[in-house]
Amino acid sequence: MASTLLALAHWSTWAVCAVIKLPQLAAVLAAGSARGVSVGSLLLELAGFLVFLRYQMYYDYPLQTYLEYPIIIAQDVILLLFILRYSGNMKRALFYAVTFWGGWYMLTLRKWIIDLAMNLCTFISAASKLTQLRCLWQTKDSGQVSALTWSMSAYTCASKLW
Repeated sequence: MASTLLALAHWSTWAVCAVIKLPQLAAVLAAGSARGVSVGSLLLELAGFLVFLRYQMYYDYPLQTYLEYPIIIAQDVILLLFILRYSGNMKRALFYAVTFWGGWYMLTLRKWIIDLAMNLCTFISAASKLTQLRCLWQTKDSGQVSALTWSMSAYTCASKLW
């Protein structure tokens, strides 16, 4: 019974991660606006996911232990591009791309760098969520923030605790 529940949590997490950002993307596209969505929060989330992915690859973990991360990263990049487009900041896209590419490379210059970055991932993730909540608090408007995306994110976090 326990192994069945574990397998169900594992597969359902993959399935949810495959579409986790689609409700957020749909909300932004439908409104033609990124109002209420924090760029800083998305950048922190993306940084955390990239560190985790790089760590898993660096230490040669099996692909099935981190397969959802490239999928989520791709969705985050697409969402970031739409947010930049609707906020009139598309020129920043190149800067962010170069910064993340440089960070990707620098993470593995020394073993201690990737290990330290991985240890900071929980704080990066928490900072991402707090940054989005701060944005919502300041604007007093949830704008295009998708409750479904946040709910699916909470589910995937909870499923990994099993």
